[in-house]
Amino acid sequence: MNISLRFLTLSVLASLPLSAFAAVPAGYPADYQKTIDAATKEGKVVVYSTTDTKAAGPLIKGFEALYPGIKVEYNDMNSTELYNRYISEQASGSTSGDVVWSSSMDTALKLATDYAAEYASPEIKNIPEWAVWKESAYGTTYEPVVFIYNKKSIPADQVPDSHAALAKYIAANAEKFKNKVTTYDIEKSGLGFMLTVQDSKVDPQYKQHLADMAKGGLTVQSSTGTMMERVSSGENLIGYNILGSYAEARAKSDPGLGISYPKDYVLVLSRVSFITTDAQHENAAKLWLDYVLSEKGQSILANQADIPSLRNDIEGNNDIKGMSKILGEAPKPIHVDESLLEYLEPAKRLDFIKQWRTAAGK
Repeated sequence: MNISLRFLTLSVLASLPLSAFAAVPAGYPADYQKTIDAATKEGKVVVYSTTDTKAAGPLIKGFEALYPGIKVEYNDMNSTELYNRYISEQASGSTSGDVVWSSSMDTALKLATDYAAEYASPEIKNIPEWAVWKESAYGTTYEPVVFIYNKKSIPADQVPDSHAALAKYIAANAEKFKNKVTTYDIEKSGLGFMLTVQDSKVDPQYKQHLADMAKGGLTVQSSTGTMMERVSSGENLIGYNILGSYAEARAKSDPGLGISYPKDYVLVLSRVSFITTDAQHENAAKLWLDYVLSEKGQSILANQADIPSLRNDIEGNNDIKGMSKILGEAPKPIHVDESLLEYLEPAKRLDFIKQWRTAAGK
């Protein structure tokens, strides 16, 4: 190629929109290119999320590499902060997130009922039916809820492997576990409240098990990280209703932290995401949601962020198929549907918290 032709070629390439380098994903509609072009003109997507920035980092990097003209403005909050911030911005007419992505499934669906834009993702066919609500809100992960324990203080042959066993073990050793058992503060953590409600629905002996686990006194926290740190250090000895994804990630570099997957039932959380009705970057939001649900995005979550995939076609064991091999029939996925809203009704929520406090001795 002569010099003049080379410079001409480079000039033509430089004049092309960045979207020209982002191919329409295989199996997507041909007119998806219009969405890519429009998203590139928008230039960014604003994500409100409870997934911490470190865990989401590889996903953000992968998205920006696939769509080089679009930046991800990522806002990491706890579930209560996200909910309150979004509601406040709507009330004041302020600009807000284009996408909501929350581990507090109930409050996320509550927001979705009022603020989710309908969008039929091309990835719907690749995820379970229970993870899709009215083609508007989507489950995005498959995260078992586990027990954690301090390996130095609890011998391997004594580690409880069911909710009944956990309750019995703590009640029988109340002095040892005095103020040494930790879980979520359900009044401050939306995630903690939601998981506790799901426990009460699945476990017919829930109140008795809670009372037994509280025999030595419960220590409650609003942060998963704080609970894992306290159990690892020995300040607490056992934690329950912990997201397995966070526990597994920490255990890789923390020899003091043990994990137990209960055999009676394992609640499975799926972080709920939706595009907002007033999204300023609507097309970029569609690309982001589709990417999170895609094989590429789910593979990054499973294999780089240690967050199990909602799909069955991801390499390794960190997807539904792999989890089923490990956990058998124990998983109880929390469905993305209206049943999540039942205990958000103020009177019912307050009554549930009152009953929890009585059983927990709080």
